[in-house]
Amino acid sequence: MTDSSPGQARSAARKVEIDERSAGQRIDNFLITELKGVPRTLVYRILRSGEVRINGGRAKPSDRVEMGDVVRIPPLRLPEPSAQPVAGAGLTRALDDAILYEDDHLLVINKPAGLAVHGGSGVSLGVIETLRQMRPQARFLELVHRLDRDTSGCLVVAKKRSALLALQRQLRAEGDDEGMGKVYQALVKGRWKGRQHRIEAPLQKNTLSSGERMVRVSRDGKPSVTEFEVMERYADCSLVEATLLTGRTHQIRVHCQHAGHPIAGDGKYGDEAFNKSIRGRGLKRMFLHAARLDFSHPADERAMRVDAPLDAPLVALLARLRSEAAATTGAGEGGHGR
Repeated sequence: MTDSSPGQARSAARKVEIDERSAGQRIDNFLITELKGVPRTLVYRILRSGEVRINGGRAKPSDRVEMGDVVRIPPLRLPEPSAQPVAGAGLTRALDDAILYEDDHLLVINKPAGLAVHGGSGVSLGVIETLRQMRPQARFLELVHRLDRDTSGCLVVAKKRSALLALQRQLRAEGDDEGMGKVYQALVKGRWKGRQHRIEAPLQKNTLSSGERMVRVSRDGKPSVTEFEVMERYADCSLVEATLLTGRTHQIRVHCQHAGHPIAGDGKYGDEAFNKSIRGRGLKRMFLHAARLDFSHPADERAMRVDAPLDAPLVALLARLRSEAAATTGAGEGGHGR
């Protein structure tokens, strides 16, 4: 059963029939949209407990709803509604400046590091809530996918339900010719030998006793493939491009750790001593950036490519690393060291 406490209102159980606008979504994403304002932790709690039903059967977070399905949403104990925080002028200006592409169907932003894509878990405002405040006239704004809070770069927001469904179909085909292509840039520990690397290591989610979510390489995990290309080498680290052929949680971060080259600034899967060293040279965040997206436009299927430039602090860090490498190894080898 869901928790109850003083000062909370109880909603009634209800059944919702899936229409064409919601068909094809994962049940967790459908509930997050349907139950606006409900903490994500509560959404996943009722899913784990089996209280959410699809056509009478227990729903798992990864189940997808189809047109005509009937979803039972259990009674919920909800906090009394409170006024939503208002996005400050600095945040709205930063997001407006971060728009890389926009038309009637979608927009792509270069998400700043440190900004969550949605509110919840102690975050009052994320990208999507801020965009909705910036555009109160918009009838539909939904995240197509997510980025970790500390990851910067390309983030797609759908402006129509049809665009959301079409783009999510491409996400599910990630790694295939008709799927969405995602290329990241990462700074990793060590001088990674060779130019190209393919990491095939199955990944499994685990939750620690503290409640922290971790992902590890496991024979029992889901198939996971990342292709890496070394772009530059420095004195004690390398800049790589990572292309996702599957889309698992924390995939690039764990595959880098598995390869012995953890990402700089990664507090969860990184190397503490290396993180301290690189922090002393100016890195204030995890160096993982969603640099490029390739996809078919949801309306006319034309090929789209959107590139997101690195922010100024990361560009400055790379310049410093090149200078250090040149001083250490000689200008002949330079920072590229390919």
